[in-house]
Amino acid sequence: MQIFNGTVIARKNAGNRSAFTVRRIVAGEGVERTFPFHSPWIEKVDVKRRGRVRRAKLYYLRDRVGKSTRIREKVPTRKGE
Repeated sequence: MQIFNGTVIARKNAGNRSAFTVRRIVAGEGVERTFPFHSPWIEKVDVKRRGRVRRAKLYYLRDRVGKSTRIREKVPTRKGE
C-alpha cells in the first residue's frame, strides 16, 4: 500500500469510469496522479481539509509556485442557520 497526499484538482464523473486527479509537489517537481473511483486497489480516501474555490477544475494551480498554490480553508457552518 502506498499513500499519496495532495490536492484534488479535478474530478471526472463518467459512471464506472469516474476518476479524480491529485496533485502534489515532490522534490520541487509537480506530480499528478489520476485514480479511478471504483478501483479495487484503492483502500480508502481520507479528506484532510476542505477548501473554498470557485472553479470545478483547479488546473490553474499547475502554473503557480510556492504559497500561491494554497487554497482558502472552508469555514464550517452550523446546520439550520
